[in-house]
Amino acid sequence: MMQTNAAVIPERHLHEECGVFGVYSQTSQDVASLAYYALYALQHRGQESAGIVVNDDGLFSSYRDVGLVSEVFPPERLAALGHGNIAVGHVRYGTTGSDNKRNVQPILVNHYKGRMALAHNGNLTNSRQLRLELESKGSIFHTTTDSEVIAYIIVQERLKSASIEEAVSAAMDRLVGAYSLVISSPSKLIAVRDPYGFRPLCMGRTKNGDVAFASESCGLDAIGARFERDILPGEIVVVDKSGVKSDTSHCGKTPKKLCVFEFIYFARPDSVIDGSSVHVARQRAGAFLALEHPVQADIVIGVPDSGLDAAMGYSRQSGIPYGMGFIKNKYIGRTFISPTQEMRENEVNIKLNPIRSVVEGKRVVLIDDSIVRGTTCRRTIELLRKAGAKEIHMRVSAPPFVAACYYGTDIDDPSKLIANNHTVDEIAQIIGVDSLGYLSLADVVKLADNTECGFCTACFGGGYPTAIPQDSGKDRFECKISERKKEAHA
Repeated sequence: MMQTNAAVIPERHLHEECGVFGVYSQTSQDVASLAYYALYALQHRGQESAGIVVNDDGLFSSYRDVGLVSEVFPPERLAALGHGNIAVGHVRYGTTGSDNKRNVQPILVNHYKGRMALAHNGNLTNSRQLRLELESKGSIFHTTTDSEVIAYIIVQERLKSASIEEAVSAAMDRLVGAYSLVISSPSKLIAVRDPYGFRPLCMGRTKNGDVAFASESCGLDAIGARFERDILPGEIVVVDKSGVKSDTSHCGKTPKKLCVFEFIYFARPDSVIDGSSVHVARQRAGAFLALEHPVQADIVIGVPDSGLDAAMGYSRQSGIPYGMGFIKNKYIGRTFISPTQEMRENEVNIKLNPIRSVVEGKRVVLIDDSIVRGTTCRRTIELLRKAGAKEIHMRVSAPPFVAACYYGTDIDDPSKLIANNHTVDEIAQIIGVDSLGYLSLADVVKLADNTECGFCTACFGGGYPTAIPQDSGKDRFECKISERKKEAHA
């Protein structure tokens, strides 16, 4: 058996690629502010960079930079974007390409039929093949993202198509993987969801009749828009001066595979995705955990923030009282940097602090959304021990991570996942808990009871919906010259 102080591979929390937003207004107005507030609500989906493009009757103005939405867009910068009738916005955590400024979205493209702005959430599985094909024909790439590949494919198809929506439809025949897109042409706003529906995308209307699209319904709520519906997997929705049109010719071609981790961790609890409340889904996860892994305990607590709802569900199902076991420091942003190694090792102490009066002398059930590599949860558990917890029984509202994700979540090295290297009992010893239980694969697909969509559970060993790419690393477009030469001659 492993020792409690066994070496654990350093961990970073899971990230999802990004959030997208678009709005179409019949009249020129301050659409940049609408995009700003929506992106602020979607900030949890990406904290590396932010960007907004404003389209004023075909004249595009934009600003994009690394940082949080509030950092990138102070009032004077937002005002400089001016008024327009279309805006496209993006917040990013990159799963393909590094986090430097050149990879900030929306992507802007000039072509002989006009301009195009594109915001992408997801990850293509055939991006490398498509990029090599495009480069062999003379295409020059300015970023290292697969989002630019999508933009180039659409532009290539635009040369042969009568309209931008026809070009998008033709491009979908060539794209494989996850993509929820919001696109602005000179006169149209287009929303697209891949045929599998890996990533969410929804539509709403403001009281003025403006049509808006967002990764999550909380983005619509932020601008006072009424949620209307989710975009169907495979659907293309076009908005222009004549109204809203839908193309469903790509719908139903593949099984629906919404990423189940949207409900477990990624989405905000106040969002509704494909007909199901994220808040309710997480409570159901906790209830399932209580049925699968019961334990005698005095209190149930959750790790802020995504573990809280599941803890409530566990408490209700088990009858064990729910308590607020941690205070989270909400003033530590993306730019927080610990100045010394000792402080870096104690970063969890700065972000989370246990409430001693709640846990001291108690048998505690601790709920969290996942265990990736083990370091973070081990330090969290050490905090509880120091606060006087008598026993700690950890329950995880997701199955163990055992496989890489190729659809927009940064799990790309299965060998570093703790569940691939240790048994459940060994993991319990490594992280220092008295018992450990994961949600089963059979129950994780039951979380969203109102969602008709099937779920992708590939990262939990549920099988991949698409062919597995040979090279899927985040920096696959940033390899050395020698490596590129080997590929070219392969």
